[in-house]
Amino acid sequence: MPTENRTNVSPPDDGRQGRAAAKNHSFLRLVFLFLIIGTATFLFFYFDLHTFFLDRKKAIAFINSFGPGPLSTIIFICFQIAQVLAAPLPGEVTGIIGGYIYGPVWGTIYSTIGLTIGSWLAFLLARKLGLPFVEKVVSTDILQKYDYFMEHQGALVTFIMFLIPGFPKDALCYIMGLSHMRTRLFLAVSTTGRLFGTIMLSIGGSCVRNDQIQALYIIIGLTAVILILTYLYRDKLLNRLKKKRHQGE
Repeated sequence: MPTENRTNVSPPDDGRQGRAAAKNHSFLRLVFLFLIIGTATFLFFYFDLHTFFLDRKKAIAFINSFGPGPLSTIIFICFQIAQVLAAPLPGEVTGIIGGYIYGPVWGTIYSTIGLTIGSWLAFLLARKLGLPFVEKVVSTDILQKYDYFMEHQGALVTFIMFLIPGFPKDALCYIMGLSHMRTRLFLAVSTTGRLFGTIMLSIGGSCVRNDQIQALYIIIGLTAVILILTYLYRDKLLNRLKKKRHQGE
Protein backbone atom coordinates (compact mmCIF):
# COMPACT_ATOMS: atom_id res chain seq x y z
CA MET A 1 0.00 0.00 0.00
CA PRO A 2 1.30 3.43 -0.79
CA THR A 3 2.27 5.36 2.22
CA GLU A 4 0.95 8.85 2.73
CA ASN A 5 3.43 11.53 3.54
CA ARG A 6 1.93 13.52 6.36
CA THR A 7 3.45 16.72 7.46
CA ASN A 8 2.80 17.58 11.06
CA VAL A 9 2.11 21.27 11.22
CA SER A 10 1.89 22.43 14.78
CA PRO A 11 -0.69 25.14 15.40
CA PRO A 12 0.61 28.51 16.41
CA ASP A 13 1.07 29.02 20.10
CA ASP A 14 -1.58 31.66 20.62
CA GLY A 15 -1.03 31.65 24.35
CA ARG A 16 2.66 32.42 24.04
CA GLN A 17 2.03 35.14 21.49
CA GLY A 18 -0.64 36.63 23.70
CA ARG A 19 1.70 36.73 26.67
CA ALA A 20 4.43 38.33 24.57
CA ALA A 21 2.00 40.96 23.29
CA ALA A 22 0.82 41.67 26.85
CA LYS A 23 4.42 42.10 28.02
CA ASN A 24 5.18 44.45 25.15
CA HIS A 25 2.03 46.45 25.90
CA SER A 26 2.92 46.70 29.60
CA PHE A 27 6.47 47.72 28.71
CA LEU A 28 5.27 50.46 26.35
CA ARG A 29 2.83 51.76 28.97
CA LEU A 30 5.62 51.84 31.54
CA VAL A 31 7.99 53.67 29.16
CA PHE A 32 5.26 56.18 28.31
CA LEU A 33 4.49 56.75 31.99
CA PHE A 34 8.18 57.10 32.81
CA LEU A 35 8.67 59.65 30.01
CA ILE A 36 5.72 61.72 31.23
CA ILE A 37 6.91 61.72 34.83
CA GLY A 38 10.52 62.35 33.78
CA THR A 39 9.49 65.31 31.64
CA ALA A 40 7.23 66.67 34.38
CA THR A 41 10.05 66.33 36.95
CA PHE A 42 12.48 68.18 34.69
CA LEU A 43 10.04 71.04 34.10
CA PHE A 44 9.13 71.03 37.79
CA PHE A 45 12.68 71.83 38.87
CA TYR A 46 13.81 73.73 35.76
CA PHE A 47 11.14 76.37 36.31
CA ASP A 48 11.54 76.24 40.12
CA LEU A 49 7.95 75.11 40.57
CA HIS A 50 8.89 73.39 43.83
CA THR A 51 9.11 76.83 45.45
CA PHE A 52 5.33 77.15 45.11
CA PHE A 53 4.91 74.40 47.71
CA LEU A 54 6.88 76.48 50.20
CA ASP A 55 5.23 79.83 49.47
CA ARG A 56 1.43 79.76 49.71
CA LYS A 57 0.92 83.28 48.35
CA LYS A 58 3.14 82.61 45.36
CA ALA A 59 1.28 79.40 44.56
CA ILE A 60 -2.13 81.08 44.83
CA ALA A 61 -1.04 83.91 42.54
CA PHE A 62 0.33 81.42 40.02
CA ILE A 63 -2.85 79.33 39.92
CA ASN A 64 -5.11 82.40 39.76
CA SER A 65 -3.05 83.75 36.84
CA PHE A 66 -4.74 81.12 34.63
CA GLY A 67 -8.14 82.69 35.26
CA PRO A 68 -11.32 81.26 36.80
CA GLY A 69 -11.81 78.65 34.08
CA PRO A 70 -10.97 74.94 33.99
CA LEU A 71 -7.28 75.55 33.22
CA SER A 72 -6.56 76.82 36.73
CA THR A 73 -8.35 73.77 38.15
CA ILE A 74 -6.17 71.46 36.06
CA ILE A 75 -3.04 73.30 37.25
CA PHE A 76 -4.12 72.91 40.87
CA ILE A 77 -4.84 69.19 40.42
CA CYS A 78 -1.37 68.82 38.86
CA PHE A 79 0.05 70.53 41.95
CA GLN A 80 -1.59 67.90 44.14
CA ILE A 81 -0.31 65.08 41.92
CA ALA A 82 3.21 66.48 42.04
CA GLN A 83 3.30 66.84 45.81
CA VAL A 84 2.39 63.16 46.22
CA LEU A 85 5.05 61.98 43.76
CA ALA A 86 7.68 64.25 45.32
CA ALA A 87 7.10 62.75 48.76
CA PRO A 88 9.21 65.22 50.83
CA LEU A 89 7.15 68.22 49.69
CA PRO A 90 4.55 69.42 52.23
CA GLY A 91 1.06 68.41 51.14
CA GLU A 92 -0.65 70.56 53.75
CA VAL A 93 0.17 73.70 51.78
CA THR A 94 -1.65 72.54 48.64
CA GLY A 95 -4.65 71.42 50.69
CA ILE A 96 -4.99 74.88 52.22
CA ILE A 97 -4.55 76.48 48.79
CA GLY A 98 -7.44 74.40 47.43
CA GLY A 99 -9.78 75.63 50.15
CA TYR A 100 -8.55 79.20 49.77
CA ILE A 101 -9.20 79.36 46.01
CA TYR A 102 -12.17 77.03 45.51
CA GLY A 103 -13.86 76.91 48.92
CA PRO A 104 -14.30 73.92 51.26
CA VAL A 105 -16.45 71.78 48.93
CA TRP A 106 -14.74 72.17 45.56
CA GLY A 107 -11.36 72.47 47.25
CA THR A 108 -11.92 69.06 48.81
CA ILE A 109 -13.13 67.58 45.51
CA TYR A 110 -10.24 68.91 43.42
CA SER A 111 -7.69 67.99 46.07
CA THR A 112 -9.10 64.46 46.30
CA ILE A 113 -8.87 64.03 42.53
CA GLY A 114 -5.24 65.13 42.50
CA LEU A 115 -4.28 63.10 45.57
CA THR A 116 -5.95 59.98 44.17
CA ILE A 117 -4.17 60.26 40.81
CA GLY A 118 -0.86 60.99 42.53
CA SER A 119 -1.28 58.06 44.93
CA TRP A 120 -2.11 55.75 42.03
CA LEU A 121 0.98 56.87 40.06
CA ALA A 122 3.28 56.45 43.07
CA PHE A 123 1.80 53.01 43.80
CA LEU A 124 2.14 52.00 40.13
CA LEU A 125 5.75 53.20 39.85
CA ALA A 126 6.75 51.28 42.96
CA ARG A 127 5.01 48.14 41.68
CA LYS A 128 6.64 48.33 38.25
CA LEU A 129 10.13 49.54 39.19
CA GLY A 130 10.50 47.81 42.55
CA LEU A 131 12.53 48.47 45.68
CA PRO A 132 15.61 50.07 44.01
CA PHE A 133 13.41 52.88 42.70
CA VAL A 134 11.53 53.33 45.97
CA GLU A 135 14.83 53.63 47.86
CA LYS A 136 15.62 56.70 45.75
CA VAL A 137 12.39 58.57 46.55
CA VAL A 138 11.71 57.41 50.13
CA SER A 139 14.19 57.89 52.95
CA THR A 140 15.87 54.85 54.48
CA ASP A 141 14.47 55.61 57.94
CA ILE A 142 10.87 55.58 56.68
CA LEU A 143 11.44 52.39 54.67
CA GLN A 144 12.89 50.61 57.69
CA LYS A 145 10.08 51.75 59.94
CA TYR A 146 7.28 50.69 57.61
CA ASP A 147 8.86 47.74 55.80
CA TYR A 148 6.66 45.39 57.85
CA PHE A 149 3.62 46.54 55.91
CA MET A 150 5.13 45.56 52.56
CA GLU A 151 4.41 41.90 53.27
CA HIS A 152 1.80 42.13 56.05
CA GLN A 153 -0.50 44.69 54.52
CA GLY A 154 -4.09 44.95 55.61
CA ALA A 155 -6.84 47.26 54.46
CA LEU A 156 -7.75 48.40 57.99
CA VAL A 157 -4.15 49.03 59.02
CA THR A 158 -3.45 50.97 55.83
CA PHE A 159 -6.64 53.00 56.27
CA ILE A 160 -5.64 53.97 59.82
CA MET A 161 -2.21 55.15 58.67
CA PHE A 162 -3.77 57.32 55.94
CA LEU A 163 -6.43 58.62 58.32
CA ILE A 164 -4.26 59.75 61.23
CA PRO A 165 -2.13 62.89 60.72
CA GLY A 166 1.59 62.45 61.25
CA PHE A 167 2.13 59.37 59.11
CA PRO A 168 4.09 59.88 55.85
CA LYS A 169 1.13 59.25 53.54
CA ASP A 170 2.90 60.04 50.27
CA ALA A 171 5.80 57.74 51.13
CA LEU A 172 3.28 55.05 52.12
CA CYS A 173 1.93 55.09 48.55
CA TYR A 174 5.34 53.95 47.32
CA ILE A 175 5.76 51.46 50.16
CA MET A 176 2.36 49.87 49.61
CA GLY A 177 3.23 49.53 45.92
CA LEU A 178 5.81 46.95 47.03
CA SER A 179 3.13 44.91 48.80
CA HIS A 180 0.64 42.45 47.37
CA MET A 181 -2.32 44.76 47.89
CA ARG A 182 -4.51 45.13 44.82
CA THR A 183 -4.58 48.52 43.13
CA ARG A 184 -8.33 49.06 43.50
CA LEU A 185 -8.26 48.24 47.20
CA PHE A 186 -5.30 50.54 47.75
CA LEU A 187 -7.02 53.43 45.97
CA ALA A 188 -10.22 52.91 47.95
CA VAL A 189 -8.36 52.78 51.27
CA SER A 190 -5.95 55.66 50.60
CA THR A 191 -8.63 57.97 49.17
CA THR A 192 -11.09 57.46 52.03
CA GLY A 193 -8.27 57.61 54.57
CA ARG A 194 -7.03 60.96 53.26
CA LEU A 195 -10.52 62.45 53.02
CA PHE A 196 -10.83 63.73 56.61
CA GLY A 197 -7.50 65.56 56.48
CA THR A 198 -8.32 66.97 53.04
CA ILE A 199 -11.63 68.34 54.31
CA MET A 200 -9.96 69.95 57.32
CA LEU A 201 -7.28 71.60 55.17
CA SER A 202 -9.87 72.86 52.68
CA ILE A 203 -11.97 74.33 55.49
CA GLY A 204 -8.85 75.93 56.92
CA GLY A 205 -7.99 77.52 53.57
CA SER A 206 -11.53 78.82 53.24
CA CYS A 207 -11.35 80.30 56.73
CA VAL A 208 -8.13 82.14 55.82
CA ARG A 209 -9.74 83.69 52.75
CA ASN A 210 -12.90 84.74 54.58
CA ASP A 211 -11.03 85.99 57.68
CA GLN A 212 -12.85 83.49 59.91
CA ILE A 213 -10.12 83.66 62.51
CA GLN A 214 -11.94 81.91 65.35
CA ALA A 215 -12.87 78.91 63.21
CA LEU A 216 -9.31 78.80 61.90
CA TYR A 217 -7.87 78.77 65.43
CA ILE A 218 -10.18 75.90 66.37
CA ILE A 219 -9.04 73.87 63.35
CA ILE A 220 -5.38 74.65 64.04
CA GLY A 221 -5.83 73.70 67.70
CA LEU A 222 -7.50 70.37 66.93
CA THR A 223 -4.89 69.57 64.29
CA ALA A 224 -2.05 70.47 66.65
CA VAL A 225 -3.42 68.21 69.40
CA ILE A 226 -3.81 65.30 66.96
CA LEU A 227 -0.31 65.82 65.57
CA ILE A 228 1.26 65.98 69.03
CA LEU A 229 -0.53 62.83 70.18
CA THR A 230 0.40 61.05 66.95
CA TYR A 231 4.04 62.08 67.31
CA LEU A 232 4.19 60.90 70.90
CA TYR A 233 2.39 57.59 70.39
CA ARG A 234 3.13 56.77 66.73
CA ASP A 235 5.65 54.05 67.48
CA LYS A 236 3.36 52.46 70.07
CA LEU A 237 0.48 52.55 67.60
CA LEU A 238 2.61 50.91 64.91
CA ASN A 239 3.68 48.15 67.30
CA ARG A 240 0.07 47.58 68.35
CA LEU A 241 -1.03 47.35 64.73
CA LYS A 242 1.70 44.81 64.07
CA LYS A 243 0.66 42.72 67.07
CA LYS A 244 -2.97 42.72 65.97
CA ARG A 245 -1.89 41.72 62.49
CA HIS A 246 0.17 38.84 63.91
CA GLN A 247 -2.78 37.65 66.00
CA GLY A 248 -5.07 37.69 62.95
CA GLU A 249 -2.71 35.54 60.88
